[in-house]
Amino acid sequence: MPELSWRHHTLVQSLLSRGPLKEDDFHSIFAGITGKKPGTHPKIFSDYLLKINKELAYVQFELKGCRNQYDGKVYYGVVNNVADEQSKLGTKYSVPQIAFYKGVIEAIVQDVAGHGSISNIHALNIRLENQVQTGTESQSQGGPSHVPPAFKNFSISQKEKTLDDLVRDQWLCSTPDGNIGLGVRSFLDLRSWFRNNYVPSCDICNEAGVKAELCENEGCTVRIHSYCLKKKFSQRRVERVCPGCGTEWKFLPSEAEAVEEEEEEDCRNESQPPSSEPTMKEPTMKKRLRSCKPEEADRVGAGPSRASIPIPVSKRTRTSARLR
Repeated sequence: MPELSWRHHTLVQSLLSRGPLKEDDFHSIFAGITGKKPGTHPKIFSDYLLKINKELAYVQFELKGCRNQYDGKVYYGVVNNVADEQSKLGTKYSVPQIAFYKGVIEAIVQDVAGHGSISNIHALNIRLENQVQTGTESQSQGGPSHVPPAFKNFSISQKEKTLDDLVRDQWLCSTPDGNIGLGVRSFLDLRSWFRNNYVPSCDICNEAGVKAELCENEGCTVRIHSYCLKKKFSQRRVERVCPGCGTEWKFLPSEAEAVEEEEEEDCRNESQPPSSEPTMKEPTMKKRLRSCKPEEADRVGAGPSRASIPIPVSKRTRTSARLR
C-alpha cells in the first residue's frame, strides 16, 4: 500500500489489533492521528476511509462501519471479502466449530419474534448434522450416513467452549437477559449473507432486522429496529403508526425523551403571546434550567441527527466468517 501514509496505516492497524471499535473510540483515534475531528471535518474523514478502502481492495479487505442492533451504536472494523475455506473465521476455528456457529446464527435470525437471540440451552442443543451440506462442501453429496465423526462427537462441553470463544471474539454476544445474540463482527461481516438468506429487513433503514420491534398486526410483516423507531417517532408531530398497515404503533419514549418533549411544549408556550391582559411583573420563583428561543422550538425534542456512515459499501461484503 505505497500510497497510504503512516496515518492511514495506523488507522488500519488500530482495527486489526483491537478488533471492531465503537464510533467514538475510532473517531478519537482518528483525531489523535490527524488532528482533525470527524464531526467537524467529515470530508477529511471520508476521504481517509475512501483512500484506505481503495488500497485494501487489492487484498480483498474493506474498512467498514455497521450499527450493532443490540445497543444501537455504530462500530468500525476491517473485514475480509474472500469467502473461501481458508478465510472462514480467520482459520482460527475448526470445521465443526464453524458449522456450530452457522447453526447458532441461523437459529437467531429465524426467530419470528425478532428478539435476535436464543437461549443458551437452545444453542447447546443445535445439531451439527444439520450443517453437513453447508458446513463442509466436500460432503455436499452426502446424506445423514455421511456425517463426519467430528460432527457426531462434538460434545456439549466443546459447544460451551466454542460459545465462550465466539462471544470473546465478538462473533456472538451475551445479551442482558443471558441469551446468545449476534456479535458486532457478525453484523460487519454477514451483511450479504443476511440478504441472501432472506432475513427480514427493517422498514426504515432496510438493513437486516435481526433484533427489531414487530407490528402488532399479525397480518403485517413490518419490523423496525428500536433505534430506527426512536428516530422516526421521537418527533412530536410524527404520527405513530405502522408505515405498512397503519396500525397504531405503541412507542414508549424513554424518560429523557419525555423530559425533552415537555421542554418543547414549554418553549412553544413561551413563544405564544399572552391571552390575558398584562399584569404586574411577578418575582421569578424558579430559574428555568434551559431557555428556548422561539425559532428553536420546532427543533427541540427532535433528537440529534447522525450523518450517514461515510464508508463506501462494496457490492461484495465478506466474511472471514461467511459460511455457505
